[in-house]
Amino acid sequence: MGFFLETVIGGLMTGMLYALVALGFVLIFKASGVFNFAQGSMVLFAALAMARFSEWLPSSLGFESHLLANVLAFVGAMAVMVVVAWLIERLVLGKLVNQEGVTLLMATLGISYLLDGLGQTAFGNDIYKIDVGLPKDPVFLFEKVFQGGVLVNKEDLYAALIAALLVAGLSLFFQKTNTGRALRAVADDHQAAQSIGIPLARIWVIVWTVAGCVALVAGIVWGSKLGVQFSLSLVALKALPVVILGGLTSVPGAIIGGLVIGVGEKLSEVYLGPALGGGIEIWFAYVLALAFLLVRPQGLFGEKIIDRV
Repeated sequence: MGFFLETVIGGLMTGMLYALVALGFVLIFKASGVFNFAQGSMVLFAALAMARFSEWLPSSLGFESHLLANVLAFVGAMAVMVVVAWLIERLVLGKLVNQEGVTLLMATLGISYLLDGLGQTAFGNDIYKIDVGLPKDPVFLFEKVFQGGVLVNKEDLYAALIAALLVAGLSLFFQKTNTGRALRAVADDHQAAQSIGIPLARIWVIVWTVAGCVALVAGIVWGSKLGVQFSLSLVALKALPVVILGGLTSVPGAIIGGLVIGVGEKLSEVYLGPALGGGIEIWFAYVLALAFLLVRPQGLFGEKIIDRV
C-alpha cells in the first residue's frame, strides 16, 4: 500500500504540472476559439527568458544576490511575454478574425516555429539552468503507518503547490473581477459581448497575456526540473491529451484531466509496464485521449456543440 500511495502521489503531482500547461490551451480557446499550438513554444520561450535574464542581469548591473536576480529575471520575462502576447494578437490573430478554424490553426503553428527560432537567436541553444530555490531532496511521509514510509520528491510537491495556487488565482480572477466576467462573456458569445460594449481586441490581448504568464510559470517549474532545453516545448504535447480528456472549454476539466493522466500513466508504467515491456508512460495519455475522442469527443467537462442546419 505504501508503494501504491507513493506512485499515486507522484502521478498527482506530475498531473498538476501537465494541467499547468493545458491551462494555456483552455484559456485561449475559451476566449477566442483558437486552438493555440504555440503554447509549448511559449513555455520554452518564457523559460529561456527567465534562465538567461537570471544570468545576464547580475553581471550587467553588478550585484550578486541570487534572490534579486530571480525576482528581476521574473519581472523581465513577464514583460517579454506581455509584449509577445500583444504582438501575436495585433500582428497575426487580430488580422484573421472570422477566418476558418484551419487558418487560425496554421497561424498558431507558424507562431510556434517563429518563437522557437527567435528564442534560439535571442537566448542561445544550450541547456540552461533555472534555480528558484525549489528543494531537490526527497522526504519520507507516513513512516509510522507504512514500513519505510512514502517517498515524495520535495521539488514535485512544491511545483504542484505552485500550480494549485495559480489555478486558484485564475479561478478567482474569472469569477470575481470585471475583466474576468468580460472574458467569460466573450467565451460564451462573441457577438453578444460586442453588442454590450466589450472590446474583443482588448479582451484577446488580455487572455493572450494571461496565457503568457501561465506559460512563464510552467516554464520556470519545468525548467527547474528538467533544465531549459528545446525539447521542453514537447511538454505541451503531453498537455494535448489533458485538454482532450478534460474538455477544451473547461478550466476545471484541465485540472481533472491532468490528474487523471498523471496518475494513470504512473500506475500503468509501474504495474503493467513489466508485463508489456515498459514504455507505457510514453503513449498512455494519447491512447486514453483517442478513446475519449471515440466515445465522448467533448471531454469530461467540455460543452457539447450541436449545429442545426
